[in-house]
Amino acid sequence: MSNILVTGGAGYIGSHTVYQLVQRGYNVTVLDDLSTGFRDAVPEPQLHICSLFDTEQVTQLLIRQQIEAVVHFAAFIAVGESTKEPERYFTNNVSGSLSLFSAMAAAGVNKLVFSSTAAVYGNPVSTPIPETAAIAPVNPYGETKATVERALGWLDQCRGLRSVRLRYFNACGANPEAGLSERHVPETHLIPLLLKAVVTGQPMTIFGTDYPTPDGTCIRDYIHVDDLAKAHIAAIDHLLGGGSSEVFNVGTGHGFSVREVLAAVEAVTGKPVPHVFGDRREGDPAELVADSSKLQQRLGWSPEYTSLERIVASAWPSEQRRWA
Repeated sequence: MSNILVTGGAGYIGSHTVYQLVQRGYNVTVLDDLSTGFRDAVPEPQLHICSLFDTEQVTQLLIRQQIEAVVHFAAFIAVGESTKEPERYFTNNVSGSLSLFSAMAAAGVNKLVFSSTAAVYGNPVSTPIPETAAIAPVNPYGETKATVERALGWLDQCRGLRSVRLRYFNACGANPEAGLSERHVPETHLIPLLLKAVVTGQPMTIFGTDYPTPDGTCIRDYIHVDDLAKAHIAAIDHLLGGGSSEVFNVGTGHGFSVREVLAAVEAVTGKPVPHVFGDRREGDPAELVADSSKLQQRLGWSPEYTSLERIVASAWPSEQRRWA
């Protein structure tokens, strides 16, 4: 099978994707600086601790491992944090990516799957959002991903670097069989924070109740991490099969409000979620729901997890252990 490099492979989505790749027989090498990833999230022999900014070391790793395609996850991801530290986000997410792309060029590797985000759309005019919607980020995190996407377009045209850009929506859930789950530090994702509130009794803050949505809270498309991992594998297969550069949304096509997620957590756990209401969080659009029909039609992908309660149930055992 093909040799694949996964940057940021010790992180949440990266480690789930590494697991799925290994299950399918791919030879996987993980590159991670462990600034936000976890050493125990991937098998030790696969892990190479290295900074993306060390272009020469990354180049030598690509050559030594005879890498044929790269899946690029390594990035900072917190929207709120990006509004407070934009310089740090542009340095890590944009400059780090450019260092990787330089290493790939030096090593003769010309296939890349890029972890992008629905945040590139900003406040969309309508939902569900197609890939043709305007790129108009409303926070630095989204802008960093849009900047890398634009760079990839030029690298395709000028260097022949073929890429699949996956704009995915709210990653969530866990894979108990693989022993993998969310472990962001600090945790910023809604479902684990609600489950934390159930376990600890400490109230969760819901940011904003005056959005132009049916119940006043933000609406998001919650996509299970295993479904995301399978989308990355479909993208790898597309590129290895000679496919051209593409951009795809990855989501279920159905949005849930924060209040609806809260209700699902209470249904799964059988316990009330302690919570309080706060002001809107800077940079949060009111509604983000994917039109992923292009991905389904072109690459034959479809989400397995379409029930919000099933997604929450997959995360509940690990979150109980995490916050106990």
